[in-house]
Amino acid sequence: MSGTPATRWSQKASALYDPAYARKYRAYDDDVQHGGPYRAFAEWLAAVCALFTPPIDVLDLGCGTGRYFWALTGVRNLVGIDASPAMLAEAARPLHADRITAEDVTLVQGDLLAHDFQAGQFDLIYSIGVLAEHAPLDAIVAAHVHRWLRAGGRFVFTTVHPDSASIAQTLPRRLGRALGKVLPAPIARPIRDRLLAGGLYADEQRITELLADTFEIEALRQFDSEAHRHCWCVARKRNA
Repeated sequence: MSGTPATRWSQKASALYDPAYARKYRAYDDDVQHGGPYRAFAEWLAAVCALFTPPIDVLDLGCGTGRYFWALTGVRNLVGIDASPAMLAEAARPLHADRITAEDVTLVQGDLLAHDFQAGQFDLIYSIGVLAEHAPLDAIVAAHVHRWLRAGGRFVFTTVHPDSASIAQTLPRRLGRALGKVLPAPIARPIRDRLLAGGLYADEQRITELLADTFEIEALRQFDSEAHRHCWCVARKRNA
Protein backbone atom coordinates (compact mmCIF):
# COMPACT_ATOMS: atom_id res chain seq x y z
CA MET A 1 0.00 0.00 0.00
CA SER A 2 1.55 3.27 -1.06
CA GLY A 3 1.30 6.82 0.12
CA THR A 4 2.03 8.68 3.31
CA PRO A 5 1.32 6.97 6.64
CA ALA A 6 -1.79 9.11 6.99
CA THR A 7 -3.07 8.02 3.59
CA ARG A 8 -2.40 4.38 4.42
CA TRP A 9 -4.49 4.61 7.59
CA SER A 10 -7.27 6.33 5.67
CA GLN A 11 -7.26 3.71 2.93
CA LYS A 12 -7.32 0.93 5.48
CA ALA A 13 -10.31 2.43 7.30
CA SER A 14 -12.20 3.09 4.08
CA ALA A 15 -11.67 -0.49 2.91
CA LEU A 16 -12.69 -1.98 6.26
CA TYR A 17 -15.82 0.11 6.68
CA ASP A 18 -17.45 -0.76 3.37
CA PRO A 19 -21.25 -0.41 2.88
CA ALA A 20 -22.06 -3.85 4.31
CA TYR A 21 -19.91 -3.31 7.39
CA ALA A 22 -21.25 0.22 7.85
CA ARG A 23 -24.84 -1.03 7.85
CA LYS A 24 -23.98 -3.62 10.51
CA TYR A 25 -22.15 -0.96 12.53
CA ARG A 26 -25.17 1.36 12.39
CA ALA A 27 -27.46 -1.49 13.48
CA TYR A 28 -25.10 -2.11 16.39
CA ASP A 29 -25.64 1.50 17.50
CA ASP A 30 -29.27 0.63 18.19
CA ASP A 31 -28.21 -2.40 20.24
CA VAL A 32 -25.36 -0.84 22.22
CA GLN A 33 -27.19 2.33 23.25
CA HIS A 34 -28.54 0.71 26.39
CA GLY A 35 -25.16 -0.55 27.60
CA GLY A 36 -23.32 0.98 30.51
CA PRO A 37 -20.11 1.89 28.63
CA TYR A 38 -22.03 3.61 25.84
CA ARG A 39 -24.06 5.65 28.30
CA ALA A 40 -20.85 6.55 30.15
CA PHE A 41 -19.26 7.89 26.95
CA ALA A 42 -22.39 9.90 26.10
CA GLU A 43 -22.64 11.35 29.60
CA TRP A 44 -18.95 12.22 29.49
CA LEU A 45 -19.40 14.23 26.30
CA ALA A 46 -22.43 16.01 27.71
CA ALA A 47 -20.46 16.93 30.84
CA VAL A 48 -17.63 18.36 28.74
CA CYS A 49 -20.08 20.43 26.68
CA ALA A 50 -21.42 21.85 29.94
CA LEU A 51 -17.98 23.30 30.69
CA PHE A 52 -18.45 25.82 27.87
CA THR A 53 -20.62 28.88 27.49
CA PRO A 54 -22.77 28.08 24.42
CA PRO A 55 -22.90 28.18 21.51
CA ILE A 56 -19.82 26.13 20.61
CA ASP A 57 -18.37 24.71 17.41
CA VAL A 58 -17.43 21.03 17.55
CA LEU A 59 -15.39 18.55 15.50
CA ASP A 60 -15.83 14.77 15.76
CA LEU A 61 -12.59 13.13 14.58
CA GLY A 62 -13.54 9.79 13.05
CA CYS A 63 -17.26 10.27 13.51
CA GLY A 64 -18.28 6.94 11.98
CA THR A 65 -22.06 6.64 12.06
CA GLY A 66 -22.49 9.73 14.22
CA ARG A 67 -23.11 7.58 17.27
CA TYR A 68 -22.56 10.43 19.75
CA PHE A 69 -23.96 13.45 17.89
CA TRP A 70 -27.09 13.45 20.02
CA ALA A 71 -25.12 13.63 23.30
CA LEU A 72 -23.67 17.06 22.51
CA THR A 73 -25.32 20.19 23.89
CA GLY A 74 -25.09 23.87 23.12
CA VAL A 75 -23.61 23.25 19.68
CA ARG A 76 -23.83 25.72 16.82
CA ASN A 77 -21.77 23.93 14.14
CA LEU A 78 -20.96 20.23 14.33
CA VAL A 79 -18.48 18.77 11.83
CA GLY A 80 -17.92 15.04 11.54
CA ILE A 81 -14.97 13.73 9.55
CA ASP A 82 -14.42 10.12 8.56
CA ALA A 83 -12.40 8.28 5.92
CA SER A 84 -15.26 5.94 5.00
CA PRO A 85 -18.01 7.24 2.68
CA ALA A 86 -20.16 4.30 3.73
CA MET A 87 -19.94 5.26 7.40
CA LEU A 88 -20.78 8.87 6.55
CA ALA A 89 -23.84 7.68 4.63
CA GLU A 90 -25.00 6.03 7.86
CA ALA A 91 -24.12 9.19 9.83
CA ALA A 92 -26.73 11.02 7.77
CA ARG A 93 -29.31 9.03 9.76
CA PRO A 94 -27.58 8.62 13.12
CA LEU A 95 -28.77 7.18 16.40
CA HIS A 96 -31.31 9.46 18.12
CA ALA A 97 -31.39 11.84 15.17
CA ASP A 98 -34.47 13.48 16.65
CA ARG A 99 -32.45 14.41 19.75
CA ILE A 100 -29.58 16.16 17.97
CA THR A 101 -29.65 19.83 18.93
CA ALA A 102 -26.72 21.14 16.86
CA GLU A 103 -27.87 24.00 14.65
CA ASP A 104 -25.85 22.74 11.69
CA VAL A 105 -24.22 19.36 10.96
CA THR A 106 -21.60 18.93 8.24
CA LEU A 107 -20.13 15.56 7.24
CA VAL A 108 -16.68 15.51 5.64
CA GLN A 109 -15.05 12.56 3.90
CA GLY A 110 -11.36 12.90 4.63
CA ASP A 111 -8.27 11.56 6.32
CA LEU A 112 -8.22 12.86 9.88
CA LEU A 113 -4.42 12.65 9.84
CA ALA A 114 -4.03 14.70 6.66
CA HIS A 115 -7.13 16.88 6.29
CA ASP A 116 -6.84 20.49 7.38
CA PHE A 117 -9.36 22.81 8.99
CA GLN A 118 -9.06 26.51 9.69
CA ALA A 119 -6.97 27.63 12.63
CA GLY A 120 -9.14 28.37 15.64
CA GLN A 121 -12.26 26.89 14.05
CA PHE A 122 -13.47 24.77 16.98
CA ASP A 123 -14.15 25.03 20.69
CA LEU A 124 -14.28 21.26 21.21
CA ILE A 125 -12.66 18.42 19.29
CA TYR A 126 -13.51 14.90 20.41
CA SER A 127 -12.69 11.39 19.24
CA ILE A 128 -14.04 8.18 20.73
CA GLY A 129 -12.76 4.76 19.70
CA VAL A 130 -10.50 6.06 16.92
CA LEU A 131 -7.18 7.51 18.08
CA ALA A 132 -4.66 4.97 19.36
CA GLU A 133 -7.00 2.31 18.05
CA HIS A 134 -7.73 2.71 14.33
CA ALA A 135 -5.35 5.61 13.71
CA PRO A 136 -2.18 6.60 15.55
CA LEU A 137 -2.20 9.16 18.31
CA ASP A 138 1.00 11.05 17.61
CA ALA A 139 2.59 14.49 17.49
CA ILE A 140 0.98 15.20 14.10
CA VAL A 141 -2.52 14.72 15.50
CA ALA A 142 -1.71 16.73 18.62
CA ALA A 143 -0.34 19.62 16.55
CA HIS A 144 -3.32 19.66 14.19
CA VAL A 145 -5.84 19.62 17.02
CA HIS A 146 -3.97 22.39 18.83
CA ARG A 147 -4.09 24.58 15.70
CA TRP A 148 -7.75 23.91 15.02
CA LEU A 149 -8.85 24.75 18.56
CA ARG A 150 -9.62 28.23 19.79
CA ALA A 151 -7.84 29.51 22.89
CA GLY A 152 -9.16 27.58 25.84
CA GLY A 153 -10.69 24.93 23.59
CA ARG A 154 -10.71 21.29 24.63
CA PHE A 155 -9.45 18.06 23.11
CA VAL A 156 -11.44 15.10 24.44
CA PHE A 157 -10.56 11.57 23.38
CA THR A 158 -10.14 7.92 24.23
CA THR A 159 -7.26 5.58 23.51
CA VAL A 160 -6.73 1.87 23.87
CA HIS A 161 -4.50 1.35 26.89
CA PRO A 162 -1.55 -0.99 26.26
CA ASP A 163 -2.60 -3.05 29.29
CA SER A 164 -6.02 -3.75 27.78
CA ALA A 165 -7.10 -7.38 27.99
CA SER A 166 -8.05 -7.10 24.31
CA ILE A 167 -4.33 -7.02 23.40
CA ALA A 168 -2.69 -10.42 23.22
CA GLN A 169 -0.29 -10.66 26.17
CA THR A 170 2.50 -12.47 24.36
CA LEU A 171 5.74 -13.37 26.08
CA PRO A 172 7.69 -10.57 24.31
CA ARG A 173 5.03 -8.06 25.38
CA ARG A 174 5.11 -9.22 29.00
CA LEU A 175 8.89 -9.14 28.99
CA GLY A 176 8.95 -5.70 27.40
CA ARG A 177 6.56 -4.32 30.03
CA ALA A 178 8.74 -5.69 32.82
CA LEU A 179 11.96 -4.33 31.33
CA GLY A 180 10.40 -0.95 30.59
CA LYS A 181 9.76 -0.44 34.28
CA VAL A 182 13.34 -1.04 35.43
CA LEU A 183 15.63 0.07 32.60
CA PRO A 184 16.95 3.66 32.33
CA ALA A 185 14.68 5.91 30.27
CA PRO A 186 16.92 6.16 27.16
CA ILE A 187 17.06 2.38 26.91
CA ALA A 188 13.42 1.82 27.89
CA ARG A 189 12.02 4.29 25.33
CA PRO A 190 12.42 2.02 22.24
CA ILE A 191 10.81 -0.80 24.18
CA ARG A 192 7.89 1.44 25.16
CA ASP A 193 7.51 2.56 21.55
CA ARG A 194 7.19 -1.06 20.47
CA LEU A 195 4.62 -1.74 23.18
CA LEU A 196 2.60 1.26 21.99
CA ALA A 197 2.61 -0.15 18.43
CA GLY A 198 3.56 3.10 16.73
CA GLY A 199 0.78 5.04 18.38
CA LEU A 200 -2.02 2.47 18.14
CA TYR A 201 -2.08 2.19 21.94
CA ALA A 202 -1.51 5.01 24.40
CA ASP A 203 -1.24 5.08 28.19
CA GLU A 204 -1.22 7.98 30.63
CA GLN A 205 2.52 8.53 30.23
CA ARG A 206 2.35 8.71 26.45
CA ILE A 207 -0.62 11.07 26.45
CA THR A 208 1.12 13.35 28.94
CA GLU A 209 4.30 13.35 26.83
CA LEU A 210 2.37 14.36 23.72
CA LEU A 211 0.19 17.07 25.25
CA ALA A 212 1.96 18.56 28.25
CA ASP A 213 3.71 21.38 26.37
CA THR A 214 0.62 22.77 24.64
CA PHE A 215 -2.36 21.53 26.67
CA GLU A 216 -3.41 21.50 30.29
CA ILE A 217 -4.60 17.98 31.04
CA GLU A 218 -7.77 18.40 33.09
CA ALA A 219 -8.72 14.74 33.39
CA LEU A 220 -6.92 11.50 32.55
CA ARG A 221 -8.07 8.12 33.77
CA GLN A 222 -8.69 4.53 32.78
CA PHE A 223 -12.06 3.11 31.82
CA ASP A 224 -13.11 -0.41 30.85
CA SER A 225 -15.67 -0.85 28.09
CA GLU A 226 -17.00 -4.10 26.68
CA ALA A 227 -14.13 -4.07 24.15
CA HIS A 228 -11.04 -2.47 25.68
CA ARG A 229 -9.38 -0.79 28.60
CA HIS A 230 -9.26 2.86 27.58
CA CYS A 231 -7.62 6.06 28.65
CA TRP A 232 -10.08 8.95 28.82
CA CYS A 233 -8.53 12.37 28.43
CA VAL A 234 -9.80 15.93 28.64
CA ALA A 235 -7.13 18.47 27.69
CA ARG A 236 -7.52 22.24 27.47
CA LYS A 237 -5.50 24.26 24.98
CA ARG A 238 -3.04 26.53 26.74
CA ASN A 239 -3.36 30.21 25.99
CA ALA A 240 -0.41 31.65 24.05
